[in-house]
Formats: sequence, C-alpha cells, structure tokens
Amino acid sequence: MTLRSWLTACLAIFALGLEGCASTTAAPAPIADTAARAPQLTTLNRLITEAGLADTLRATGPYTLFAPSDEAFKNLPAGALDALSKDKEKLKAVLSYHVLPTKLASADVHNGNAKTLQGADVALSKAGTFVTVEDAVVTQPDLAATNGVVHVIDRVLTPPKKH
Repeated sequence: MTLRSWLTACLAIFALGLEGCASTTAAPAPIADTAARAPQLTTLNRLITEAGLADTLRATGPYTLFAPSDEAFKNLPAGALDALSKDKEKLKAVLSYHVLPTKLASADVHNGNAKTLQGADVALSKAGTFVTVEDAVVTQPDLAATNGVVHVIDRVLTPPKKH
C-alpha cells in the first residue's frame, strides 16, 4: 500500500467516524418530544399524554414548560399522583399551570408574575443564575425545543384554588 492510498483510507475512516458522531445528536424537536427524550421526565411524559396535552406541546407555540422531574412527583403526598391521574380535568389544569404561552429562557427571567396556559399567574424569581418558579427550583434550565424551551424543576406546582 502506498503512502497516498494509506492516507486516503485513514481520512475516509476518520470522516465516517465524524459522521457517526454527528448523527448521535438529537435533532431539535417540539417541547413534548424534547421532554420525552429526557430520562428524568418519564412521569411527566406519561401524564402529558394522559391529559391530552401532547398535541398542544407539539404546536407552533412558543411555550415554556416548567417540567417537574420524576423525583418531584415522588415527593407528592401519598396517593396524590394516583388521584391526579384519575381526574383528567384536574390533571390537565395542574399540567397547564406548568406552561407559559411564551418562550422564556432562563437568562430572560425577571422577578415578577407570568400568566400560565391554565390562566393563573406563577411567580418567577431570579438571583444570578438561580431561577425559581413559585417554590420550585429550576435544576436543569434551557432544554431547547423547536417551539420553546423546557426547564426541569424540583417540585410539582399546584394552581391556586378558584374561589
């Protein structure tokens, strides 16, 4: 084998290796699918489907989803998750309370209130890079989606009771 053909073969192998690496990166997707790819959001993904919100979160948007982690759902009082799963209207209201009808990256959060898809306001707060929504802490900010952004949070938010 000549030096030239050996170099050509090495470059071809290197190029194939780079192509393989490039194809392992997930293509941008809507919020529902971006959240579905996150291993710490399996409970939320199941509930989004049960509540019939997947199509909404695949729509044009833009949206911001404050996504409770699986750990957040485990920290609910005993029986609360089962009760929520059985009451589709309440489930949809609770999940819609986690969605803003706008794209809000963590860098753009300012202290104040923001209206949710559910209709009630949530309190947003930021100190440096530390972001909270109500009493939940954003643990993983800025999961980019084609129609907005997902922020993983450490608690399940509960909408205020209507009087």
